[in-house]
Amino acid sequence: MDFGLVLQTDPPGSAVVGLMRRAERNGFRYGWTFDSAVLWQEPFVIYSRILEHTQKLTVGPMVTNPGTRTWEVTASTFATLNDMYGNRTVCGIGRGDSAMRVAGRKPNTLARLGEAIGVIRDLAEGREAVVDGQPLRLPWVRDGKLPVWIAAYGPKALALAGQKADGFILQLADLYLTEWMVKAVRTAAAEAGRDPASIKICVAAPAYVTADDSPEALAHAREQCRWFGGMVGNHVADLVERYGSDSGMVPQELTDYIRARKGYDYSHHGRADNPDTAFVPDEVVDRFCVLGPAEAHIEKLKALRELGVDQFAVYDMHDAKEATIDAYGAQVIPAFTS
Repeated sequence: MDFGLVLQTDPPGSAVVGLMRRAERNGFRYGWTFDSAVLWQEPFVIYSRILEHTQKLTVGPMVTNPGTRTWEVTASTFATLNDMYGNRTVCGIGRGDSAMRVAGRKPNTLARLGEAIGVIRDLAEGREAVVDGQPLRLPWVRDGKLPVWIAAYGPKALALAGQKADGFILQLADLYLTEWMVKAVRTAAAEAGRDPASIKICVAAPAYVTADDSPEALAHAREQCRWFGGMVGNHVADLVERYGSDSGMVPQELTDYIRARKGYDYSHHGRADNPDTAFVPDEVVDRFCVLGPAEAHIEKLKALRELGVDQFAVYDMHDAKEATIDAYGAQVIPAFTS
């Protein structure tokens, strides 16, 4: 199993670079960041510095979208980084939540997302693609490689991942939901004539390593990670609006907990002090995140690996960023590499 680190690009950018360097030293192989131009600093500028100051780390957004940049600009940016640093990028992409809504736009349609996946990958790898009816090619690309991974929850998005993506990003670590969604992606891949095993599976969720499993330690960890249930709740609310909460199209294990959700302020998006996440119960925090002593992390991650997960990406947005990276490097990651 590979390991990734997920950060917000809060200023100063040098702090993000420093944490990514720390992650590489501790055995992490991927460095991911949020991508919302209004809420945080521009990630692609910071990727250049991360790549310059690391040796093997693969970097990319978790996630970008087809709406805030034109597709040829997105492809050219990835291709430029790859040309400079040797094919060490990955494009995580989705419909767009915070990046679109904060700017007063609706998330992109799945049809637009599906088209963008092929265009961005083709252009970044040097092939011709059609953008807004215009055939384009980046003539300077040589031996470019850009895997495109989709973040998805709903049935149509999961099918799209199986049909077109190189990888699937699931932003929660619940065992039941992981099994359900991985199966949906791989079924769609098989039906599309693709090898289901060729699609990389990445589970991304907050991880908080405690010194022990005392009630006090676990309570603190939950409060530091409760924001995540609120963030996931944005996507779940979209699914409930589209499919209903009792349609059978989306598992109730995913939808039930948002019944008490009242609203969401993106100024606190992805932060431990988010006041809009009180509706998230402890049980959901425990299911969606990875909390407790290192042994508990290893146990849950081994269960995820058995479900076909290739990478666990740690959302490191809490009061123990460095300690979590170091604990994973010292105790967790070695359990998967020895």
